[in-house]
Amino acid sequence: MNWILLIIAGLFEVAFATCLGKAKETTGTQATYWYIGFLVCLGISMFLLVKVTQQLPIGTAYAVWTGVGAVGTVLVGIFIFKDPATFWRLFFITTLIVSIIGLKVVSH
Repeated sequence: MNWILLIIAGLFEVAFATCLGKAKETTGTQATYWYIGFLVCLGISMFLLVKVTQQLPIGTAYAVWTGVGAVGTVLVGIFIFKDPATFWRLFFITTLIVSIIGLKVVSH
């Protein structure tokens, strides 16, 4: 269950980064809503991270949390914000995914 919560926490990290990107693209009330979304997603992500670190090693949990966030944010950047999808970006994102899986496999 902790691993599922950790993945969810990482997805909320992606959500708060996405909110920042969307807030940058907007102005006025709409930007304010994106910043509120950022704060809500940040709070949920941190709460879940704190919860899972009570059972999982902090180093592993933090690495997986940031890894899920990094991979998800790069993918959001490519698909939503039209960031470039170069060979090397995709190659290193793939190695990050393999590393996250490796941490899960070797952690107890």
